[in-house]
Amino acid sequence: MKILVVGAGAIGGYYGARLLQAGADVTFLVRPRRATLLRETGLRVKSSLGDYAGPVRTVTRDAVRPDYDLVLLSCKTYDLDAAIADIAPAMRGPAVLLPFLNGMSVYDALDGHYGRDRVLGGVAYIATMLEPDGAIRHFGSNDVVQVGARSPFARAIAEDFHALISRSPGNRAIAADIDQALWNKWVMLASGALMNCLMRGTLADILATRDGRALMRQAMEECSAVAAAEGHPLGDEETQRLSARLLDETSTWAASMMRDIGQDMPRLEADAIVGDMIVRAERHGLAVPLIRASYCNLQVYERQHAVGEGATAAAR
Repeated sequence: MKILVVGAGAIGGYYGARLLQAGADVTFLVRPRRATLLRETGLRVKSSLGDYAGPVRTVTRDAVRPDYDLVLLSCKTYDLDAAIADIAPAMRGPAVLLPFLNGMSVYDALDGHYGRDRVLGGVAYIATMLEPDGAIRHFGSNDVVQVGARSPFARAIAEDFHALISRSPGNRAIAADIDQALWNKWVMLASGALMNCLMRGTLADILATRDGRALMRQAMEECSAVAAAEGHPLGDEETQRLSARLLDETSTWAASMMRDIGQDMPRLEADAIVGDMIVRAERHGLAVPLIRASYCNLQVYERQHAVGEGATAAAR
């Protein structure tokens, strides 16, 4: 299978490395600066499941050809429009797209461009970060990938990809209902992220407070209600799994968006992870006060950083 991985950041670089270890034909679509760094240092992954270090094949946007079987997309959601422009040459061929992105609005956008037949569903439960020196760090040992076709047209390539990535360490599965799997992930991520970011703490920090457990339950209930209204209610087993994960008083987990805040990043995935929950809640007349409070908090953060960026630019 010939695969184009868009970007070589925390997620794309990590799974690109695992696919290389599995024997795939992988090329990374990167910006010129990242291409130069990869030529000089190679791709480096630090993980308890096994490190990777080695040279990789890269291509920049102007040299992309329409001869790939699959395009793996793993950008931040706020970079989706730019990524769609970057992969346009590759998608002129027969390639099917596999996003590892957060939320459901990205699927609305990608389906609008390419049609549901050409967009697989992809879920990754993993914590990774791109370090300042360009290496990728995997936190802990959790690495779960679920893939699935969202129409019969792409079933064969979804199964081929699953067979390939199953040669790498981690939990790999074909989802019988990938749309439900995507909603399950979004409910978990949105519930945890909105609380992490609103309270600026890990799960353990939040649950150690007087009202933390009640507020976390409220976050899960609000997000789950949106999923149910949209036709994707969480089953009993998934609800229990959600509670076990987000009500674990010993967990130091925090969503990547909170880590971005900690690094003073000017842009966040607030719209796709939290804001779109409000959009969908409004369709069904649902009250989601905690989601609204968190989204307001995130918007204030982004506005302050946008003002700061503008002031810095004006001073130059």
